[in-house]
Amino acid sequence: MVKSNNNQGFTLIELMIVVAIIAIIAAIAVPNLLSARLAANESNAIATLRQLVSSQAQLQQGGAIDSDADGTGEYGFFGDLSGLYQLDSHGGVANANTLNPPVLAASFRNINAAGEVVKGGYVFRIFLPTAAGASDVETGAGTNIVQADADVCELSWAAYAWPADLANTGNRAFFVNQAGEIMFTNQSVNRAYDGPGAGPAAEAAFIAGTAAGDITANTSPGVVGADGEVWVTLQ
Repeated sequence: MVKSNNNQGFTLIELMIVVAIIAIIAAIAVPNLLSARLAANESNAIATLRQLVSSQAQLQQGGAIDSDADGTGEYGFFGDLSGLYQLDSHGGVANANTLNPPVLAASFRNINAAGEVVKGGYVFRIFLPTAAGASDVETGAGTNIVQADADVCELSWAAYAWPADLANTGNRAFFVNQAGEIMFTNQSVNRAYDGPGAGPAAEAAFIAGTAAGDITANTSPGVVGADGEVWVTLQ
């Protein structure tokens, strides 16, 4: 009795067809997955900046930092807002207290030496103004720098978010300050904002000609900013 053999497997042509189909599907799916990840990271960065706006307002209006004891609160750094620092910034007036409860999550305590927090594919940095018309950043060394001026910090702050890995975790860079209006640039000129240590200068989103470090000037929605990029108001 002759038995039929139905276990002959796939032919080479059949395997090649399967591989070709998988390659076509991958060619379609992978770019879409990358695009979805970029969009998600950018959305998270925008949400973080919006949270930062409300957190700064809460800190300032509550008067948790009042270095010059004039009854008007001051804006802070990530370390202040997350409860990492003693609230002794803006001239170095000692205060043994940390913000309790903090208004930002503990993840914002992971501050590098450049004053940056890397989170969700984006890098974030806060600038505070000094009396000399420049700006100050925190060190991430467990205490904040004390060059920020108590009087000007009652009025101004600025923050940026940019991709931790340009084109892989995000494309656009974002800006916000005490006005609460988020702006972005597509980085169509220099594409320079890419990773920790390579973010916008303090004055980048302000009008062209703004002095280095000045975050008290007017911003530049829809026109070329101090960095040569066009910053657009987020709708």
